[in-house]
Parts: sequence; structure tokens; C-alpha cells
Amino acid sequence: MTKTTNKYSPEVRERTVRMVLDGAGQHKSSWAAIVSISSKIGCAPQTLNEWVKKVEVDQGKRDGITTEQAEKMKALEREVRELKQANEILRKASA
Repeated sequence: MTKTTNKYSPEVRERTVRMVLDGAGQHKSSWAAIVSISSKIGCAPQTLNEWVKKVEVDQGKRDGITTEQAEKMKALEREVRELKQANEILRKASA
């Protein structure tokens, strides 16, 4: 699994997404707004589009798994993995 660094702070992401959502009426389409604004901050349009989709999911405007649900699921998966490891250690110790 690869880890990527976040080049943009959460504040920049939030402000940029807000610019897209607020300025959508000034462009022909939401994609045109995304392309225009992404070029101003220096990120790829696809990246900004993912940020916008994530905010829309979190706000309930789009179907999907919210950030909160994803974090909870990740924590539960980590807990299950740790419990399986502990069970394996106990199983080997009792043998």
C-alpha cells in the first residue's frame, strides 16, 4: 500500500471546494468551474473533482460513504486485524 503526501492543507482544500460550489453558476458546467479553479491553485482537475465529490457525499448531496463512516470502518478493520493476530498468538501458545 502506498502513501501519498498531502500537498494542500485542509483549509486550502475547503476554500477551493467552496469556490467551485459557489461559482458553479458562473461557468458553463461544474467541470468547467473545476478546470478553471484547479489551474489557479495548481492542482489537477481530477484531484479537485474528487475533493468536490467527497464534500458532496459528506453533505448528503451525493450517495456514497462519508468521511466519518470511512474512518470508523478503517478503525474497525484495524481492530479486527489486531484481534486476529492476538488470537493466532494465543492459539500457538496453547499448542
